[in-house]
Parts: sequence; structure tokens; C-alpha cells
Amino acid sequence: MEAEAEARLLLQEARESIEAARSYRRELEQRLRGLHQARQQIRESATLTRDVLEQHFNDLKGTLKKLLDERLMSLLQEVDAIEQESIKPLDECQKLIEHGVSTADDLLRDGESAVHGDVGQQNEKLCSFTKKALHIQLDSLPEVPSLVDVPCLSAQLDDCLLTILKNQIFRHGTVASHPPVQLEEFVEKPGGILVRWCKVDDDFIPQDYRLQYRKGTATHFEDVYVGSETEFIVLHIDPNVDYQFRVCARGDGRQEWSPWSVPQIGRTTLVPHEWTTGLEGYSLSSRRNIALRNDSQSCGVLYSKAPTYFCGQTLTFRIETVGQPDRRDSLGVCVEQQNGYDSLQRDKAVCISTNGAVFVNGKEMTNQLPAVTSGSTVTFDMEVVQLGPSSNEGGNFKLRVTISSNNREVVFDWVLDQCCVSLYFGCSFSYPGWKVLVF
Repeated sequence: MEAEAEARLLLQEARESIEAARSYRRELEQRLRGLHQARQQIRESATLTRDVLEQHFNDLKGTLKKLLDERLMSLLQEVDAIEQESIKPLDECQKLIEHGVSTADDLLRDGESAVHGDVGQQNEKLCSFTKKALHIQLDSLPEVPSLVDVPCLSAQLDDCLLTILKNQIFRHGTVASHPPVQLEEFVEKPGGILVRWCKVDDDFIPQDYRLQYRKGTATHFEDVYVGSETEFIVLHIDPNVDYQFRVCARGDGRQEWSPWSVPQIGRTTLVPHEWTTGLEGYSLSSRRNIALRNDSQSCGVLYSKAPTYFCGQTLTFRIETVGQPDRRDSLGVCVEQQNGYDSLQRDKAVCISTNGAVFVNGKEMTNQLPAVTSGSTVTFDMEVVQLGPSSNEGGNFKLRVTISSNNREVVFDWVLDQCCVSLYFGCSFSYPGWKVLVF
């Protein structure tokens, strides 16, 4: 018996050792995959960086050559213009002198003919020559400018340009092994993803952040946020679809953006919140997450298409535009759809009116929030605080509700007589012009 027990013990220890070895091997293989991914990231990013550098400097060289050629052409054209403008009066002076030389040559021929000609006609020729000579001003000479009075072109080239360019070029561009910001967290939202990022370089002082995303295997990233916040809710996200995100930053006083963070995958499994269709008093957007109170005289509560709000989530209403307020207006959540009511200020519902009044099961609370305005955001957060036997208030299900608006919040317990895994949301407005986005 002892031998069998010892054998079973040894067998059990062996099995445990085998399972431990398998687990150890799985962990090592997982680490090998991690090393492979790290090596792949280094090589791929290095290849991409080389391509970017070569392309950038080739473009830079092409642009610089083009600019230098344009400047050279401009200076050569300036030389041509000065040359032509300066030569023109000299050409005119030359024509005048050449005309004078030709006249003097004619006069010389006539004079020599008169002096050395036939004696019988000499007096007549001398008389004619003398008259001709008197009509020519032989003492009038055109003025020729001195060399100091005419242009002497030269090129003025500042050698310090090369020094400036050299210093700028040697400082142009850097190679960063790590970006100054990285993506930190993805939080699922109904039809959206809350993306958070953080600074990882202590010496970097960010001024703005830039978040981009792309769906699945799309080629190009799209800007989705630029600003100073370190988180942003990306809406219009299809559930159960991978989206790739990346973020970069712009340093204080700088124009250029930093290198991009390592791209990461985010997704949401939560279906987007949608308003129900068909209620005459409201017009909906194509995604049915925006409701506009139209001019119809019909009034009532616009409910969600389904009970898509779950405890532990944050339900957000954003007021896009406002109309005339009314004390019966409401934004909130409820256990069930109840037609025939013109407001959520009723039993089995909690809501806030446009004037900031808070109602629980139709009763107005003492605490009040600020009135909602265009751009206001109203959020509802709920968590279960009691689930069990009936309490003194008469219910057996208690939710801790937090309603926030305009940097103020009210917190209270909402007692129900039934367990609610999910809740409807709704809104009601007496007058047109109110537009509400839910997410």
C-alpha cells in the first residue's frame, strides 16, 4: 500500500512537473513572439525612417536647386536689362560720330578735288567748297562719357550664405528612437472608443496633441482630434471592428509635429446608442444618435431603440443646439418605455430638466444643476449598491446615480422594486430647436 501511495505521489508530482514545464514553455514562446515583434518593429521603423529621410532630402535638394536656378535667372535678367539700358545711349552717340566721320570724309574729298582740280574751274570749286564747309560745324564734337560715368557691372555675392546654409543643414532633422508620447488606454464606449495617451519624455513640453485613426486595413490615417487634452472619445465606431490609432505632439513654441507613437489596435464590442424611429415630433440623423425636436405639434418622450445603457457605463448627452426651455423638458434614463407621457418626470425614471432641476421617480430633488445651454454635456453614471431583500424604502434594488453637468454633479440612490440589467434612455422637449447627441 505504501509503495502504491508513493507511486501515485510520484506520478502526481511528475504530472505537475510536466504541466509546469508546458506552462513554462508557453511563457517562453510568448516571450519569443514578443522579441520577434520588437525586432520587427525596429527593422520596419528603421527602413521607413531611411525612406523618409532619403525622400525628404531628395525633395529638399530638388527644391533648393529650383530656387537657386530661379534666383540665378533673375540676376542674369537684371544684368541683361542694365546692359541694354546702358548700351543704348552709347549706340546713339556712335551713330552721331559715325555720321560726322562720313560728313568729314565727304568734305575732305571735295576739298582735295577743289585744290588739286582743273585750274579753269578751280575758283568755282573752291567757292563751292568754302560755302559747304561753312555750313558744317567743324568745331562741334559730341560728348563721349568717361569710363567712370558708364556702368561697370559686377556681382555682389555674400559668402556668409554658405555658412548660414551649412549651419542650418547640419541642424536640420533628427532621428528619434522613441516618440515623446504614447497611447496609454482604450476604453470601450457604445459606438465609440475613449482613447487616452500620455507623455513619456520628461524633457518634452507639449503644446498640442494630434490623434489619428484608420479602420481595419485602410491605407491612410485620418485626423480625429487636435488639441491640448490627453484623451478623446472617437465616435461613429463600428462594433467588433479593429481600428488602428496613433498620436503625436507639437512642442511648446514649435511648428513641426513629433514622431508618431507606436500604432495600437482598439475596438469596442458595445453597440452604439440609437434613438427609436417613427416619433413624429423628432427628426433623427442617419446614424440615429442625434435627435432634433422639429416643428411638429406632436409631443411625447423619445426613447432609445433598445435598453442599451448598462450600469457601470457613462451615458452622455451633448446639447448641440437649444430651443425655448420648458420645465417639463427632460433628459434621462428609465426602466421601461411608457407611452402617453410628455416627460420623463415620472415613476421608474431619473432625469434632468433643461432648467437644471433633477427628478427621481417624478419627484423633484432639492439639489439642482445649472441650466443646460448649447454645448452643454450631461452625463449619467450608475452603479449597483444593493441587490437583495427588500429595504426600508420598499425596494430591493438600489442604484447609486451621479448626474453631471457644467462641472457640477448630484449623487443620490435610486430605489427600484425590480432588478434592472439595462435601462432605456430618453428625452422630451416642448418646443422645437433642441438637438441632442447621445453616446
